[in-house]
Amino acid sequence: MKANVSTDFFGKRLSGLFTIPSGVVTTAGPIIQYVFDHMPQVGVITTKSIGLEPRTGNREPVYSQYAPGCFVNAVGLTNPGAAASLEVLGALKVPENRFLLTSIFGGSVEEFVAVAKLLAPVSDGLELNLSCPHAQGYGMAMGQDPELVAEIVRAVKAAVDIPVIPKLTPNTPDIAAIARAAEAAGADGFCAINTVGPGYTSSHGHPVLSNGAGGMSGKGVLPIALKCIREVRAVSDLPIIGCGGISSAEDVRESLAAGASIVGVGSALTGMDTPEMAAYFRTLESDLESGRDSAESQVQYDTDMRFRPVTLVRNERVCTDIALLTFDRRVNVQAGEFVFLWIPGLGEKPFSVLSDDPFTLVAIDVGQFTHALMDLPAGTEAYVRGPHGVPVEPPEDARIMAVAGGTGLAAVYQIARDFGNAEIFTGARSAERLYFLEECRDIATVHVSTDDGSAGFHGRVTELLRERLAGMSREELAALVFYNCGPEPMVHAAVAVQREFCDDSQIFSAIDYLTKCGVGICGACAAPDGRRGCVDGPFLSL
Repeated sequence: MKANVSTDFFGKRLSGLFTIPSGVVTTAGPIIQYVFDHMPQVGVITTKSIGLEPRTGNREPVYSQYAPGCFVNAVGLTNPGAAASLEVLGALKVPENRFLLTSIFGGSVEEFVAVAKLLAPVSDGLELNLSCPHAQGYGMAMGQDPELVAEIVRAVKAAVDIPVIPKLTPNTPDIAAIARAAEAAGADGFCAINTVGPGYTSSHGHPVLSNGAGGMSGKGVLPIALKCIREVRAVSDLPIIGCGGISSAEDVRESLAAGASIVGVGSALTGMDTPEMAAYFRTLESDLESGRDSAESQVQYDTDMRFRPVTLVRNERVCTDIALLTFDRRVNVQAGEFVFLWIPGLGEKPFSVLSDDPFTLVAIDVGQFTHALMDLPAGTEAYVRGPHGVPVEPPEDARIMAVAGGTGLAAVYQIARDFGNAEIFTGARSAERLYFLEECRDIATVHVSTDDGSAGFHGRVTELLRERLAGMSREELAALVFYNCGPEPMVHAAVAVQREFCDDSQIFSAIDYLTKCGVGICGACAAPDGRRGCVDGPFLSL
């Protein structure tokens, strides 16, 4: 069976019939713009769900795998609020053949209307999140009541003049009744479905998600999604965005046959970097045009999100807010990769590995999780997930110049150790904040700077770097490859110096962007150019 890969959707002739469901990948402005510019198969871009006020959501873990291709999530409607989102969405350049569907939520009819009024001017349509199964007081709690669904739809329709598309929950005995009520109230279409559940995952006897339970997605919910799409289509002729468990061209065909107009692909993108995701959508489109079914071979069912136990054997305080944590075993991690440390009841955070044998981390006290690490007692059992990210591959015979600030030394030490022929530039505010220097000197030439002059060069590490580069010949400069890691201002300053002497192709940087899922789904680690640090990096080329 061959399918038409373009479609008319509310007055636009779209470049492709796919969308990525709300809350998946396209959650930040730079990622949305990148998909607009490079992935025409994604004709509808759906934003993360946006509420009236900023919402931090749940602590990590927020995404858990319970079987290959099957997941639960409880992000908790994290979003920056409608006012900040207005600025981001208003800056997007939306092609004529694409549709920007802004997902919104509220705790009341009045909140839905307020958000809708604010964001409608920068949107092609509004998706009403009436189906989130894990945020108390929102989503599914409203979407199971036909009368309340109708009231929300009617109120939003009266407030805006663009299409309004309620997102329906599968967690109801009669989704058709919800759809009928929404259509009678003026809905222009539907999205079916949101995640199923809530469901629960555990590891080593502990609940994985910080929320305890979350919405189930991925391959396992496909039969429910197809059933729901059919039930909605049986009572309505309105356009339907069909999503839930779709990963292959055959799944797409079945979704279209069930009544979908646009097809959403979400959890199947887990683990894909940006080029892989673009190739996957191209293959899906080609499969539909040719009648083949090959795209699913690109889905990364081998993504490993399991936790492995480790025991803390030493917690060494470097200074009041920096600690080195050494555990009882080796971890399998290549230079440039990172891992998550999970402490049940406290949460999880990503870390570059200072040393893989024995497994050693450096933590700086910047939040609830790292504050707890400062005084974590020896004997504490914790768990490690990963490795994640892309190992670095410096050119053969390159001279490595590693530039680090803060915890950035953990990201570059193993690069210098494993590839050799390296110089390490490390900076800190004062001598007491320096760590692991003797180990670095054992494997590389080390250059130290402190802001107050208490150790090494008196000044910024970037000044020390410029001084070193200025003394090198053109041939020596051409052989360099830079790996920068640390706070964003330091990394940008280092890159500016490096560009004075070398080509962009020689420079790779890892900035401490927020990382939550580690497998490319939540989009929290979006770089300014739309790449995601957790799957495209953490070391990104210029």
